Amino acid sequence: MNSSEIRDKFLSFFESKGHTRVRSSSLIPGNDPTLLFTNSGMVQFKDVFLGQDKRSYTRATTAQRSVRAGGKHNDLENVGYTARHHTFFEMLGNFSFGDYFKKDAIHYAWELLTSVYGLPKDKLTVTVYQEDDEAYEIWKNEIGVPVERIIRIGDNKGARYASDNFWQMADTGPCGPCTEIFYDHGPEIWGGPPGSPDEDGDRFIEIWNLVFMQFNKDEAGVLHPLPKPCVDTGMGLERLSAVLQHVHSNYEIDTFQNLIKAAARETGCTDLENNSLRVIADHIRCAGFLIVDGIIPGNEGRGYVLRRITRRALRHGHKLGQSQPFFYKLVADLVKEMGGAYPELAEVAERVAQVLKTEEERFGETLEHGMKILEAALVKDGKNLDGETAFTLYDTYGFPLDLTADICRERNVVLDEAGFNAAMERQRQTARAAGKFKMATAIEYSGDKTKFVGYDQLQHEAKVVALYVDGSAVNEVKAGQQAIVVLDTTPFYAESGGQCGDSGVLMGLDGAVFEVADTQKIQADVFGHHGVLKSGSLTIVQNVKAEVNAEIRAQTMRNHSATHLMHKALREVLGSHVAQKGSLVDVEKTRFDFSHNGPMTADEIRQVESIVNREILANAATRAQVMAYDDAVKHGAMALFGEKYGDEVRVLDIGSSRELCGGTHVSRTGDIGLFKIVAESGVAAGIRRVEAVTGEVALALVQNLNNRINEAAAALKAQPEELTQRIGQVQDHVKALEKELATLKSKMASSQGDDLIGKAVDVKGIKVLAATLEGADVTALRETMDKLKDKLKTAAIVLAAVNDSKVSLIAGVTADSTSKVKAGDLVNFVAQQVGGKGGGRPDMAQAGGTDPSGLPNALAGVPDWISAKLA
Repeated sequence: MNSSEIRDKFLSFFESKGHTRVRSSSLIPGNDPTLLFTNSGMVQFKDVFLGQDKRSYTRATTAQRSVRAGGKHNDLENVGYTARHHTFFEMLGNFSFGDYFKKDAIHYAWELLTSVYGLPKDKLTVTVYQEDDEAYEIWKNEIGVPVERIIRIGDNKGARYASDNFWQMADTGPCGPCTEIFYDHGPEIWGGPPGSPDEDGDRFIEIWNLVFMQFNKDEAGVLHPLPKPCVDTGMGLERLSAVLQHVHSNYEIDTFQNLIKAAARETGCTDLENNSLRVIADHIRCAGFLIVDGIIPGNEGRGYVLRRITRRALRHGHKLGQSQPFFYKLVADLVKEMGGAYPELAEVAERVAQVLKTEEERFGETLEHGMKILEAALVKDGKNLDGETAFTLYDTYGFPLDLTADICRERNVVLDEAGFNAAMERQRQTARAAGKFKMATAIEYSGDKTKFVGYDQLQHEAKVVALYVDGSAVNEVKAGQQAIVVLDTTPFYAESGGQCGDSGVLMGLDGAVFEVADTQKIQADVFGHHGVLKSGSLTIVQNVKAEVNAEIRAQTMRNHSATHLMHKALREVLGSHVAQKGSLVDVEKTRFDFSHNGPMTADEIRQVESIVNREILANAATRAQVMAYDDAVKHGAMALFGEKYGDEVRVLDIGSSRELCGGTHVSRTGDIGLFKIVAESGVAAGIRRVEAVTGEVALALVQNLNNRINEAAAALKAQPEELTQRIGQVQDHVKALEKELATLKSKMASSQGDDLIGKAVDVKGIKVLAATLEGADVTALRETMDKLKDKLKTAAIVLAAVNDSKVSLIAGVTADSTSKVKAGDLVNFVAQQVGGKGGGRPDMAQAGGTDPSGLPNALAGVPDWISAKLA
């Protein structure tokens, strides 16, 4: 029974028991910002278990893609060295949301394992929580497991409920006992049953854990029965496959064996037991599915985990002798193994391979340099690697610490992790010191927060609460002075979230006029109005009328709202991996950086423009609402990973886009007017940048382009719609003329060459010719040279031409004379006299120069130079 059949039998069995088959969720948890990755089957149901969500079903079964390679659950260092550690694995599970409980869960598990999968009953041992008499009695009296194979596990970790058989979601909240099922591999494998001193051996392997979510734990540690107990189970497909395929290691099951063979094929390794092949086989599964879910290699967060995993695989390939990109080629094999169960992998396989290939090419040189440094350090001390070297590898060459640790472990080298951490801390202190310096020179303010009213108003009465000139607090600002004004209330938007700050004017009742050029936050909730006082004076507690420049604000809002629509459109056209990596919205344009592994095609750009402009034409009203962060994410609002959000957030709905945003926006999508992308480029590995314009700026751009098209059409005597065809005709005509010109030049040069034969002089048995060909190009010089050599038989020749004040030279020596005169030496003799240099083969060489005035004398000196050479 192969792994695919095992997976399907599990899901089909529980479907027959009334469970709804639920698709695997993304590896990026959609409802849990506390997790880096989905690491178990229950993650997508967490809100259901907490009572915050209700599904249309009360029973579910899944095969959930899971990753444990970062954060709390990090198995990376063990992968490839043990029989059952993986970065990526599949968790089979069945769940009950207040429906059935212990009795049915245990009966289902036993029936599936023994009747469907056919496992021998005497090979199965179970554990229960010490105090869970109900589960014990079900196993003993209803299932019939002998009491010697039902093991009670108590609080063996020094605290109440701290047991392998008591599950807790957190320090407080849902929890309960669990029962685990172990498979006995037999006495020939070392190890003892769970709970024994030898339980860490490999004889008894846990294959299934059934969690009974029975209690709610309060802050005092007291357990209160839940009104609707739930069941959450998890069984690793890889472990189950090993048992059913009668192998001991997960790496011996069919899926891994096929990927290991593929890794061997691409690395040239013939030893299929090599641990490096195991690492590569594991890591292609993890890297492939992370990319499927929109992650690209980067320097932080999930992207950094992907980069670590990929680079670890590449290092093992390098260790096997493969220095060329190979990892990306395994994507096709991964699709063959898992594409049937996860069609989303097959759909984006080409992109997955391209992302990995790009990362391989980028890391190739880094790996080579880093390994040289590491090898040099180990030559000095073969037993220890100092922390400074490890930090240099990390900081300068992009070697994750665990990659260095991996290499050290293989060579029995002790890595000074304390020294590495000390070096890392010194760098952090330097960064903090730089930050403190900046803060020391910043404006000091201890007043109230600024009340922002600019979402609904562009004019508002306000009071001056602080004034600053040259960074120092003052009580009065005089005409002509540049200053920063802080108001108690303002309609001016302060630069934030990529949107530039507002400009406008502050007008005092006594005639004071302060022109605001920019608005910046001097603290998180305190707005500073930067500008110059044009007339009058400003003082503390003075009342002013704050008025935003409505035209600039309107254009900025158009660009900002278009950015949201464009982000949504980019995800539709390019894929869900697209994520914002930075933006700048001002009066002229929107500039948007996003994750993507290659340039956008012209067709993709047109698609994005079409989608955004359709949203604009729909003229839908925008809506902003403040809600709890968890509710916002739950209702589909896009939150940027790595951004910090408060408990309450502002959710903006514009067209089909829903994002968390504190910026200012148009009232309706139609207010944007027109959207046009003007540039697309790369700014870093895996990061692209799009610049776009809207409204009147976009209209002016289109009108300007139209004018240029009309001017070009007029110049070519064609209608605008015929312009492409006419340009093609002109290009064809130009090519034909160029070809004709080249033929004429060749004929003219050949004619000149025939005339030159009689001008060759004999120098000690060699015919010497040095001459200029009028109007010849390099091709004509070369063709003429070949003809002259053929006719003069034994000769040394230099031909020159002058075009656009530049000298072209070619020297030729017949084969019977190259032992006496070298063409390279000859051409250099002439070139040095016309401001150039050159070289080539002994029989043919070229050069160029920038001083045509020296050419006559240089050519005249050729016979004497050759005579001297022959002497």
